[in-house]
Amino acid sequence: MTMDEQRLIERLMAVEALFAGASCEGEKVAAERARERILERLRAFEAKEAPTEFRFRIDDPWSRKVFIALLRRYGIRPYRYPRQHSNTVMARVPQRFVNETLWPEYEALSRELATYLNDVTQRVVAKVLHEDTQEAETVSSPLPLT
Repeated sequence: MTMDEQRLIERLMAVEALFAGASCEGEKVAAERARERILERLRAFEAKEAPTEFRFRIDDPWSRKVFIALLRRYGIRPYRYPRQHSNTVMARVPQRFVNETLWPEYEALSRELATYLNDVTQRVVAKVLHEDTQEAETVSSPLPLT
């Protein structure tokens, strides 16, 4: 495992700890305790509110993997119906849990992963293909054929 991967793992664990309400730096590295606190919150929401069927559409395959793994981490079964696109993820979960914990945590985790993947892509492209990794320039008219 590279140092970059280890840093990503630590940042993802810190995101989960943040959403679990970790109160000190020592707790932030205790991913299992964070998971338990979130599971307690989910059970409390389920006691007050019946789960609702949600349809999530996540086009990016990496983000979808993060979301499905997050659902499974909290004991929520991801599924889809026949003929639904692969970018669709269904889940039965209390709405308040989705709004206050699941979706904000997913977005934070997804941002961290996207940043990591972008950085790796930039480094690899610059090293292997071409050092200029900027986007294509915008031109006001078609360039002449040479």
